[in-house]
Amino acid sequence: MASTHAADTDPVATAPTRALADWIAATPGSAVDARALRWARHCLMDWIGVTVAGAGDPLVAILLDEALADGGEGDIPLVGLSQSLRPSDAILINGAAGHALDFDDVNRTMHGHPTVAVMPAVLTAAIVEGRSLEQALRSFVIGYEIACRIGEMTGDGHYDTGWHATATMGTFGAAAGVCHLLGLDAERTAHALGLATTLASGLKSQFGTMGKPLHAGRAAQNGTKAARWAARGFTSRPDGLECVQGFWETQGPDAAPYDIDWTPGTPFLIERNLFKFHAACYMTHSAIEANRTLRTRHGIDPVQVKKVTLKVSEGSLRMCNIPEPETGLQVKFSLRHTAALALAGRNTGAVDTFSDAVANEPDLIELRRRVEVQPVKIDRSEASKAEVVVELTDGRVLHEIHDVGVPATDLDDQEAKLSDKFATLIAPLLGTARAQELRQTALTGTGTAPRDLLLATRAD
Repeated sequence: MASTHAADTDPVATAPTRALADWIAATPGSAVDARALRWARHCLMDWIGVTVAGAGDPLVAILLDEALADGGEGDIPLVGLSQSLRPSDAILINGAAGHALDFDDVNRTMHGHPTVAVMPAVLTAAIVEGRSLEQALRSFVIGYEIACRIGEMTGDGHYDTGWHATATMGTFGAAAGVCHLLGLDAERTAHALGLATTLASGLKSQFGTMGKPLHAGRAAQNGTKAARWAARGFTSRPDGLECVQGFWETQGPDAAPYDIDWTPGTPFLIERNLFKFHAACYMTHSAIEANRTLRTRHGIDPVQVKKVTLKVSEGSLRMCNIPEPETGLQVKFSLRHTAALALAGRNTGAVDTFSDAVANEPDLIELRRRVEVQPVKIDRSEASKAEVVVELTDGRVLHEIHDVGVPATDLDDQEAKLSDKFATLIAPLLGTARAQELRQTALTGTGTAPRDLLLATRAD
């Protein structure tokens, strides 16, 4: 799907909220081609894996207790848990659980985590409306597209100022996906997007706390509310993105709307999705990979390490540079500690690596204190790139550069890696046979109802 920033004379760019609504309403599910649908199934499998694993996080128990205390029993299954709740509560908890481990996918065009905000919304809507899993996935691709499109139009300044795009852009994506699944016309979809502008919120200052996973759940929940309220006739500003004191004027200092010039056959932005293979903030991943490469290639023993210099983008310091983490959750947002883990040969793809005990291991603390984070000016297109310099006690100086921000082109290879990740997350909780059944359903299932899929994530 091609896009160009529109000139001042472009008539579509003067009413971008309605233009987006027109596109959502006019794009049939059949427009989602086989390749995009395969990407969506990869996203589904990965989301199931991280959500089942995240369902045991303490923040999920707190949200569940509150929902039950508020009479939240219903028909929508919680992923990996034995309870079923009312749609709104289930969406919130399934979204938060999926982001609890910070192991879910990202998209740099959106500046955040798309699947965890959009998938629980469209799956729940499909259950409520009696739609198929494939219909839900096609609407997921549309919602994903809108989260990324509005993220791109909103610009870098939104995220740099302190807004968490998973929370804000995720709300738009969830609203768009549910509007599409409900088959709303352009007018009501524009009102839903307008409602999303006033519901979208979430700050990066919550990184390293339970507040960050909550952002994903609230985005899914609020986006769904916006769509369902609009379906009932609730109105808002149908120009909510661009109007005076609207979303972009207040939250997008460098917003640049453009026309969506789409024709069948052009790739959807889901093909820029980036999956995570380390259970930490995505901006630590390139440094982890570089340190792992150096350790393996040169047989580094941590005691040989004199100094480590991490050269990363300046923006990384505002999201994952906790210098002295004290908890496992904080370790996920510490460039220094994750570098130490990689050099020590720890498995950063294992959930239990990010524990409070690991945060406070004396050997790791001593190693991370030999790590220096050096911010450098990097072009936005390479913001996830990291250069690592390791100085050893024998005088050797080792260099490695890595960038995890390059989307896959070999989908068979991606599927194999995701399947390994899925098995690592699911098999210890549900058993190998159940993990394989779930994997097959996510990747190829056509007759499975969305509700049955979620029920299948429960332990016997």
